[in-house]
Amino acid sequence: MFGKKVIDLITHREKRLAVFVDGPNLLRKEFGIDLDLIKKESLKFGVIKIGKVYLNQFASNKLVEAVVNQGFEPIITTTDVDVSMACDATETIFNENIDTFIFVTRDSDFLPALIKAKNKGKETIAMLSEEMSAAALKNTADKVVILKGKK
Repeated sequence: MFGKKVIDLITHREKRLAVFVDGPNLLRKEFGIDLDLIKKESLKFGVIKIGKVYLNQFASNKLVEAVVNQGFEPIITTTDVDVSMACDATETIFNENIDTFIFVTRDSDFLPALIKAKNKGKETIAMLSEEMSAAALKNTADKVVILKGKK
């Protein structure tokens, strides 16, 4: 049989996170939310194994560099950012090395991916910019974090 210390280590393993950031919708000066804040809040739930920030083709080189410097992978798309993010999140649901999904956004476009993650037994967290944003995500996610930006 397992000893108590081994069981404690198994049951208290840090959760492995997949963090998906809707860049154009959230990384705006008027919100005062930056990747440092997103990373700090995410790390409260476990260790980031997958961290992606979705940007459109208009993202500045400075923003792309900031994404990389924070340890996130920049995903730059010429099509709809939300579609790319939702597809990647849905594909990641089948990754057995991920326990928890964090959707960082202001809208509910990612609700189907969040529901799929929940149905596969993954923990879901909606990390939002304001109380009134993404009501459907807020009401469906296992946990909700309201980001308080520096305004």
